[in-house]
Amino acid sequence: MEFRVLAIGDVTSEEGTAHLRRHLPGFKKMKGVDFTVINGENISGTGLTPQQADDLFAAGADVITLGNHTFGKVQVSNFLEENPYILRPANFTGRAPGRGWAVYDCGRVQVGVLNLIGRCGLDFNAENPFTADRILKNAGKPTFVLVDFHAQATSEKLAMRYYLDGRVSALWGTHTHVPTADAGVCEKGTGYITDLGMTGPARSVLGIRPEQSVEFFLGGLPGRYQTAEGPCRLQGALFTLDSGTGLCVGVERIEVS
Repeated sequence: MEFRVLAIGDVTSEEGTAHLRRHLPGFKKMKGVDFTVINGENISGTGLTPQQADDLFAAGADVITLGNHTFGKVQVSNFLEENPYILRPANFTGRAPGRGWAVYDCGRVQVGVLNLIGRCGLDFNAENPFTADRILKNAGKPTFVLVDFHAQATSEKLAMRYYLDGRVSALWGTHTHVPTADAGVCEKGTGYITDLGMTGPARSVLGIRPEQSVEFFLGGLPGRYQTAEGPCRLQGALFTLDSGTGLCVGVERIEVS
């Protein structure tokens, strides 16, 4: 029996959330999506509020994952403790509020979701993400295991691909906001893509006004980043999983304008 998982790349603004509300329900119905994971750490630019998380759930998220901007909005800390459907990176220190791993009962299947953060190029005092197998060994036996690896370096993401191949159902990268062309099923059956892309304004630099980004690279003082305007697009990947093996049988990169 097949189970379809939709993973959606970093939502970069309120406009990106509005785009999800308009397009996600119909897309999920058309594609027969059973479970949706959305990375939501950039809705406020750096971080998200509890209200923005609720908006993502209303738009169609089953689980929200985060990353290096997890605590960009401090008011989310209590929300992380209270809501089991929002995950921060599991390899944050044990003093951080919230959880980085959970198993969700979907009736005929159980879905485990693991959120990790990379250390290469991210200025964050996280534990080694390659010790994630300790979590997996103690995770019981959910039907499927999904991993959002929020990391800067493609090398770190690719290394994780080979490290977890055959041990998780699907592994995708977030954080760089630019979709990669390597979606597919790995040798041992794990579905993979290096980066999902982002959900937000199409004419932007990672969701912000291009003029501000150009000014920054010219050496100017662009000020606080402002969300770009104009039409949005939703980017991500659709993983088709086999409930008999717990592995992936197909990956499709998606983009909805």
